[in-house]
Amino acid sequence: MTDLRPAPVSDWATDFDHTHPDYAANTHQIWDDLRTSCPVAHSDRFGGVWLPTRHDDVRAIANDTDHFSSVGIIVTAWRPDIDPPVGYAPPITSDPPFHAKARKLLLPAFSPKAIEPLEEATRTLCRELLDEMLAGGRTAVDAATDYAQHIPVGIIAHMLGVPREDGDTFRTFIHRILETPGQNEGIDPGDTLDAYLTAAIADHRENPRDDLISFLIDAELDGEPLSDDHVRGSIGLLLLAGIDTTWSAIGASLWHLAGNAEDRKRLVAEPDLMPFATEEMLRAYAPVTMARLVAEDTEIGGCPVSKDDWVLLPFPAANRDPEFFEDADEVILDRAKNRHSAFGLGIHRCVGSNLARMELTVALEEWLARIPDFELSDPDAVTWSTGQIRGPRQLPLRLLETS
Repeated sequence: MTDLRPAPVSDWATDFDHTHPDYAANTHQIWDDLRTSCPVAHSDRFGGVWLPTRHDDVRAIANDTDHFSSVGIIVTAWRPDIDPPVGYAPPITSDPPFHAKARKLLLPAFSPKAIEPLEEATRTLCRELLDEMLAGGRTAVDAATDYAQHIPVGIIAHMLGVPREDGDTFRTFIHRILETPGQNEGIDPGDTLDAYLTAAIADHRENPRDDLISFLIDAELDGEPLSDDHVRGSIGLLLLAGIDTTWSAIGASLWHLAGNAEDRKRLVAEPDLMPFATEEMLRAYAPVTMARLVAEDTEIGGCPVSKDDWVLLPFPAANRDPEFFEDADEVILDRAKNRHSAFGLGIHRCVGSNLARMELTVALEEWLARIPDFELSDPDAVTWSTGQIRGPRQLPLRLLETS
């Protein structure tokens, strides 16, 4: 059997691999070291990829749609064979001017008014998960697998009108596409995200209902129905971007509170801090790194880059740049000035930010209401996802107080 594990990294400045477990476990230190010694790192892996670590460079790339195309957002050894401007998962993989139309189509479904009715369903789901997790007086749990990963799965499944029981299937797709790109040979064509979405769309055409899939099937762009590729791509985007990112943010926040007793006690004693605390958790532990393809030869922070090179956009690294944030490496629960980029920068800023904020806030509120005191049972047993979404995949906790 072919060994598809990443080769050892010789030097993070010249041979980095964001899919390597060592990168996942040590990202903050790697970014800090690169920012002072080699702020725009390069690797020949994946056919050539760059990693800027300064906020100003990340922001400049995110705002430069002429030189950096969004048609590819997940770094792989190959380049996308779909031409701009539509891309394979509109609007996130769409370039201007098509991007604005595709984004505008989704905005109403993720407005504050549209998300507000989902809060009670999210609370109910969190309470059900906590009831199940605490049944029998358990004092040892895995907050990632028992709690965090189920919350966005349940809510996105509800919004799309697909079975919540398909959560394991969604997580399999996410692992393949986002965490181990290029390491999934020999998969049955019927066991892919495309096959799942094709079947879901066909079912919705036969059995229309009031959900996002039916909305997209019925939607028009410039007076014409959306193509099947557009519908399938947008649904795939919501599944991937709406699940892994949020469960990673929830898990990382619980990891922080488990390891920082003073912050945990303060948040329990001062629940009015929650809006500030969630923004700070998003800044400090932003899960998402996007990618761009160089559309024309240009430069990043003085480094020349060539057409078709990959460029990673590590928004989490930008959030920890001391040139942009005071005390960037510290979590300050009541940080007032917090222009973080957890949801991206530029025209591709996350359309689902209202949903993600609500889910993170509710997940933490409900957890702390039932489990105000907890700690890491084995810090060395915590594992972090590889690839472009970072969050704890195993988070063993010891529960010290429950209600």
